[in-house]
Amino acid sequence: MPHTATGYKYIELDDNGIALIVGTTMKVSELITSHLAYGWSPEELHFQYPHISLSKIYSALAYYWASKETIDAEIEQRLERVEILQRQPVPSRIAQKFR
Repeated sequence: MPHTATGYKYIELDDNGIALIVGTTMKVSELITSHLAYGWSPEELHFQYPHISLSKIYSALAYYWASKETIDAEIEQRLERVEILQRQPVPSRIAQKFR
């Protein structure tokens, strides 16, 4: 599936307009969530995600700061979906297994 190039060497947009790190399945928003939640530096991000080169991490960080509102909105939408899923009742068969 072809992706749309951005002005950032290692960032491309999928068919839904979601920014991905080239050569990975990781969304820029996922990397940024780790950066913001844990305060990880680019070097720590690389340590935690060794399959992503430092140059790709720096490209993702630069893309984030240039597209902050869009990425922040994507992160917020993901958090809202998690909250909705957490409020849904667990199917009784699964709940019984945990009891």
